[in-house]
Amino acid sequence: MKQPCVYILASERNGTLYTGVTTNIVQRIYQHKHGLIEGFTKKHNVKLLVYYEQHATLDTALLREDQMKEWRRSWKMDLIQKDNPQWLDLYENLKSDIIR
Repeated sequence: MKQPCVYILASERNGTLYTGVTTNIVQRIYQHKHGLIEGFTKKHNVKLLVYYEQHATLDTALLREDQMKEWRRSWKMDLIQKDNPQWLDLYENLKSDIIR
């Protein structure tokens, strides 16, 4: 089953941020972590999953991604800080969270 998600990756705590959307977050983050995706995240070594949210449909996930991409950096930082104050890499627990 595909689960639309919006996610934020970071290079490090308070580092470079990247916002993306996917229907298979486990696979997509794996690709980022292993440098399998050319572009911004590979160039800037952005591979820590610090935030994600699940959506019922791809349309709502895409709308949310567009909204977040328009946000100020400080708003994204506040969102991460609220749900993940230690900026832990959430990828390790991702599979069990998605299954729920």
